Amino acid sequence: MLSSVQVDDASVLAHLVDLVPLSLLGGVLGLDVVSFPQVMISRPIVAATLGGAFAGDAMAGLICGAALECLAVESLPVGASRYPEWGSASTVAGVLAAQGATGSIIPQAGSLAIAVVIGIFTAWVGGITMVRHRRLIASWARPRLDSLAAGNSRTMMSLQLFGITFDFLRGALLTLLMLIPTLWFTDWANAHWNLNGDITQAVVVTTVAAVAAAAIWKDFHAIAGTRRLFLAALALGTVGAMLRG
Repeated sequence: MLSSVQVDDASVLAHLVDLVPLSLLGGVLGLDVVSFPQVMISRPIVAATLGGAFAGDAMAGLICGAALECLAVESLPVGASRYPEWGSASTVAGVLAAQGATGSIIPQAGSLAIAVVIGIFTAWVGGITMVRHRRLIASWARPRLDSLAAGNSRTMMSLQLFGITFDFLRGALLTLLMLIPTLWFTDWANAHWNLNGDITQAVVVTTVAAVAAAAIWKDFHAIAGTRRLFLAALALGTVGAMLRG
């Protein structure tokens, strides 16, 4: 859909129209983080793959999503704590990773580096918007506390619908606002990227692997059985990769 975006006066409207389904996808995946239905489609490896598929290259999105997933294991969305919003952010990252893709297994170096950085930034901004979203719901519910305490089903349903609808709009708007400037910037980066592609990919992989390793190491000491599960998954993954190769 968005294999390459060139910004000029004649095509701005057409590009904005192309961004509509991507924004809606970001809204749905952002909604999954907390509000509904919480079926893990907002995980970076899923959301970025979907974003890349919508933009024309699912494999590029998958590679980017795998990198972001290594970062996402560091934080868990628990309770009312503030945490990164990876659903919408990974959608943005997957779309950016697909820019300029040539059908090869690895995305272009510029696209991958920019996608990971913008994905992290968008997740951070998304976390802030989720806090604002909760405050808005609280302000809407406060005048209706008596009705809620009485178990009024109509009030509870309206509060649920209000929260879900606003969360969807939050994710969609965040996706749209992040894609508008970064699509152009990613195309510019691809055209002017001078750093060796192998070096770029090595830096990205090393960075995200270090974060993932630190998170896993903490789990080894905090959660019983984590080491056995990790070794079993590593063995199965290695065997699967060998059989496929």
